[in-house]
Amino acid sequence: MRKHLSGKSLIFDWNKCEDFSFRHEKNLQLDDETLRDGLQSPSVTDPTIEQKIQLLELMEGLKIDSADIGLPGAGPRAQADIQAMALHIAKNKMKIRPNCAVRTAIVDITPLIDISQRVGYPIEACTFIGSSPIRQYAEGWTLNDMLKFTDESISYAVDHGLPVMYVTEDTTRADPKMLAKLFTTAINAGAKRICVCDTVGHATPIGVYHLLKFVRELVTKVDPKVKIDWHGHSDRGLAIPNTMAAIAQGVHRIHATALGIGERVGNTPMDLLLVNLKLEGIYRRDLTKLAQYCRLVSEACNVPVPPNYPVMGKDAFRTGTGVHAAAIIKAQNKGHDWLADRVYSGVPAGMVGLRQIIEIGFMSGVSNIVYWLKIRGIEPTKKLVDEIFRAAKQHNRMLTDEEVEQLVKYETHEAGALPLDTVFDWNREIMPETTGQMKKTKDRQATGRKRRSTRKPNIRSRK
Repeated sequence: MRKHLSGKSLIFDWNKCEDFSFRHEKNLQLDDETLRDGLQSPSVTDPTIEQKIQLLELMEGLKIDSADIGLPGAGPRAQADIQAMALHIAKNKMKIRPNCAVRTAIVDITPLIDISQRVGYPIEACTFIGSSPIRQYAEGWTLNDMLKFTDESISYAVDHGLPVMYVTEDTTRADPKMLAKLFTTAINAGAKRICVCDTVGHATPIGVYHLLKFVRELVTKVDPKVKIDWHGHSDRGLAIPNTMAAIAQGVHRIHATALGIGERVGNTPMDLLLVNLKLEGIYRRDLTKLAQYCRLVSEACNVPVPPNYPVMGKDAFRTGTGVHAAAIIKAQNKGHDWLADRVYSGVPAGMVGLRQIIEIGFMSGVSNIVYWLKIRGIEPTKKLVDEIFRAAKQHNRMLTDEEVEQLVKYETHEAGALPLDTVFDWNREIMPETTGQMKKTKDRQATGRKRRSTRKPNIRSRK
């Protein structure tokens, strides 16, 4: 009788030690910034409105709670797209809630009020202002200026029925005394959320811990009902660890973008965040549409996905290494799909609607070849396996499926051998090292034929 296996019996998880409690908000929410901050990347293409609506549908399918759908202050085109997306959400009774980024300026908020009135429901205003001393110096603002912008803009939005989130840009480099005054002013003016931003990707996880500890204590004193958001960037490559640190500090909502696109090197990647949240047991949502979500953003925004990009890169669940492949195959032979999907993978491919792929290359073993043949219904004879193994070792890369198929065709040809031209062409593509030898043979045979055809008959007359 086969022994029942579980994750706890096969994996010791150092991420969950007894002396560390991963504190997080029970109803943690996600805000998708792909259609706003994501489109501020200098390399992306602005999707069509049809693609934007399709992306909203995929966000809905992934149960993402809210989405920033644009900057109304960017002009008529942006306003038209925002209105179309907001109408689509209302018409289809979608659960995802829209919001828009606006400066702490009446001129930005007025178009959002107009759009909200036309679509028939309030759209959250994300009013933002720089908060660090370096930004204050560059802009030439006084603290009184900043407090005035904050109070006037939030009061104006609230008076016109909009929910408001107050966003302090560059919070991770801001002075605590200034933050205290800005947040207090915003909350007193009617902001229901405040957003802590690592706008230039300056923070480290320990910095996130200290900053959010300060912010949580401040908000609790002013109004404990106010929610806290986290918005991170990837300039130091720390977006995911910083975001996980923010979650551990109890923030209520996290901002992220598909594939991490955004200003400069981008934001917290929503796809990787979802994977980590699911693996940590914080979310139990279905992620089988995650690949489709990433593929749409890649195509619509003209953002190529690197082969080694985690989870969604083409190499994420692909191996040609003999030891790795052998372990996966052994796990499958034990009849445990769960085991095969984890024995050499920290992220199970099936969780995101993908699968483990075993290919044949210069680092492959015989097990790779036998597996490749068997899943295609091809008998792995010793002669065939040996020939494919020899071809693989003569390359400096993975063999493509087409190349292996050509070798199978050659080795299993009914007549026992393919015509010479076909063999030469195959060798040229599959085994370039042997091409010279094959070419010599082919040339020698051709020369022989030519000599025979041009030789004069040796006729001697008899005397």
